[in-house]
Amino acid sequence: MKVYIYPNCSTCKQALKYLDSEGIAYDVIDISETAPSKSELKKMYDAVGEDVRKLFNTSGKLYREGGYKDTIKAMSSKEVFDLLSSEGMLVKRPFVISDSVQFVGFGEAQKVKLKA
Repeated sequence: MKVYIYPNCSTCKQALKYLDSEGIAYDVIDISETAPSKSELKKMYDAVGEDVRKLFNTSGKLYREGGYKDTIKAMSSKEVFDLLSSEGMLVKRPFVISDSVQFVGFGEAQKVKLKA
């Protein structure tokens, strides 16, 4: 399981703490240094119901300053994957992906997915 995080993100820290408490093995990747690949983004896109906005860190400075709220609606999925794979800080985090688990963000719904 790969867990893309931003080290200063409190939600990411909660997710890692939970994974540790459940004894779930994972590899941590700093999303500010390495963005998810286009194939990982496509897999996540399929998992979140094909709503590209769910892949974006909409509360982030880069998202707001880039005016993506208005532009992503007109972007193709290829353009979205190109953008997100080149700029990890635009990706919602934590971004958790394995063969059997895919989700962005962290809360009770994600805990259920991890226990399934």
